[in-house]
Amino acid sequence: MLRFHECCQNYKDFRKRQEPAVDKLKEPTLDEITSALVGRYGLNFTRQVTASLWFLCKEEASLLDITDQACSLFSPSEITLLEWTDDLEMYILKGYGKSINYRMGMPLLEDVVQSMEQAIMAKEEKHVPGSFEKARLRFAHAETVVPFSCLLGLFLEGSEFDTIQKEIPLAFPLKPPQKRKWRGSIVAPFAGNNMLVLYRCPAPDKARSKHFVQVLHNEHPIPMPGCNGSDFCPFEVFKEKIVAPHRKHDYDTVCNAKLEQKPSGSKIFQILQWFFQLGKGDKYPKDEF
Repeated sequence: MLRFHECCQNYKDFRKRQEPAVDKLKEPTLDEITSALVGRYGLNFTRQVTASLWFLCKEEASLLDITDQACSLFSPSEITLLEWTDDLEMYILKGYGKSINYRMGMPLLEDVVQSMEQAIMAKEEKHVPGSFEKARLRFAHAETVVPFSCLLGLFLEGSEFDTIQKEIPLAFPLKPPQKRKWRGSIVAPFAGNNMLVLYRCPAPDKARSKHFVQVLHNEHPIPMPGCNGSDFCPFEVFKEKIVAPHRKHDYDTVCNAKLEQKPSGSKIFQILQWFFQLGKGDKYPKDEF
């Protein structure tokens, strides 16, 4: 259930097809920074060397808290651009860039909702404390956390949530210096996590919900566009607005049905076309990955 990305054949096929295209999308930024490094240090840097130095910078900073070695080779603006290329890759291959990225995680969300319904039933039927589940803990990696966050509609503006409900492609994360919500360092940092907490509140009016769901991301309450930007949502509204729209996509259909494939060359052309249009101020992609 947690490693759906390893079981979903259509997702694995999609990722295999798209990884070269994503690399192409990142190349102009890497080339720009490589050129700056060559001019700055007078060494024969290549695109691959730049990518390797960026990887080393991230490893040193995250694991050893060292930022004055590999990271010091880059200027602050270059680091901002390199972070954006990482965010773009995560967005396309794990996030909102393609609906299969998160729809394949629907069985996990269904299991969460079912566990909450069971807890409500146990409480209403006055089961003996200790005879029913109080918490369900699951441990996985970013390949699970990111799609699950997307199922909940996190890190979206209100209008973007409506867009994905209509199955219309979203724009890619905006290139710096423009601001963006989608940041890998926030969406899926080390020890990143999501918590869904079920509350039971007194409700004198039977027409009003007495069960609420609060979503926390990395231990902090986070707004849900599907619940009018609140992190505290009536359980029935949570099921209707956030969970139900995904239920029309059966896991077997999403992951195992044969999908019509377009030639990869045309997709790369579309990506490059979008990239150059972005530089001209067109922020929306012309097609979905």
